[in-house]
Amino acid sequence: MTDKPLLSISQARERVLDAVAPLDREELAVPDALGRILGEDVRAIADVAPFASSAMDGYAVRSGPSGRSLQVVGEARAGHPFEETLADGQAVRISTGAPLPPGADAVLQQELAQADDGRVTLLDDVRPARNVRGAGEDLRAGERVLRAGERLGPAELGVAVHAGRARLTCARRPRVAVLATGDELVEPGGKLGPGQIHDSNLVTLSALARQSGADVVEAVHVPDDGPATRAALERALAVADVVIASGGVSVGPHDHVKPALRDLGVEERFWRVALRPGKPTWFGLHDRTLVFGLPGNPVSAMVTFILFVRPALAALQGAAARPTGRTVLGEDFERHPGRDECVRVCLRDGRAYATGPQGSHVLRSMALADGLVVIPRGEQGPLSAGTEVELIEL
Repeated sequence: MTDKPLLSISQARERVLDAVAPLDREELAVPDALGRILGEDVRAIADVAPFASSAMDGYAVRSGPSGRSLQVVGEARAGHPFEETLADGQAVRISTGAPLPPGADAVLQQELAQADDGRVTLLDDVRPARNVRGAGEDLRAGERVLRAGERLGPAELGVAVHAGRARLTCARRPRVAVLATGDELVEPGGKLGPGQIHDSNLVTLSALARQSGADVVEAVHVPDDGPATRAALERALAVADVVIASGGVSVGPHDHVKPALRDLGVEERFWRVALRPGKPTWFGLHDRTLVFGLPGNPVSAMVTFILFVRPALAALQGAAARPTGRTVLGEDFERHPGRDECVRVCLRDGRAYATGPQGSHVLRSMALADGLVVIPRGEQGPLSAGTEVELIEL
């Protein structure tokens, strides 16, 4: 029996995204929306600022020539405007951010003014609008200031407040369950027995999920046991929007993830990708729950998460797709004849260099990396330095 052709990275990602149904939305107070994906366009309900204001500490005046001596008739401070109309020959002491008094059209900073006994002498010409922030310079009433699909950082929250909003509609965070399978795995810091290693996958995959905006509702180690694997996956399917299992997705006698998923009615959408590292990646669907079977090697697990799970988590939240970039190779890179390779690279002077040994077990290669470059498969020798390639930022 001939094996099915391996999917390319883009074909596999397309099948994942085709299976995504966006999550429900919820309304949050603006301070609680940090890091969330905005589920609506936000428009300013009024001009911001709603009034012309001073950009300097100084004197609000009518524009005109240097040398004028003006009577100081009051003061304007932020939150305490001078409300009378300024007449010719008058000035108002003004603080940064205070509304410009009626009748004034400019501000001269205090360093260029000489105050004495209730009067001020202007030591420079004052043109109209000097040191004045106009009404609506930041936002205009009705202007769309934030778009649905944006991730909300501190600046975006501030813009929402300026736009007049106290609450925002955001996508619900995806609920993610992470399972790390393998008898060889020991919890972080635990005593290692013969043939055992510390379980980094549970930590790194959970951290990647949280970094992608998800709530990790379950993170468990599962031994290489059929009934235990089935029970753990059944629990995960009951509570999560996305289930991630690392290890156990190949065809060996101790690989129990695929049979358990089949028994639980999870529909397989693909298995195996023309990718190095990460060939035995599995993806399926259970009702609306996305299920990923990732390889057990630490680098393979992280790379396949970045390529396939991260875009799915973004799509669930209605986020705009993260664009890939381009970079230039700083050295020659060997090519695999049948699979595209994601090489961990550091970026120096606009060029990409491998972080060292690229084995799928060498997790330090990820810690040193600025991104992944995709080296396309080929049999015509290495890809030479100076070649432009796709860059996936970490």
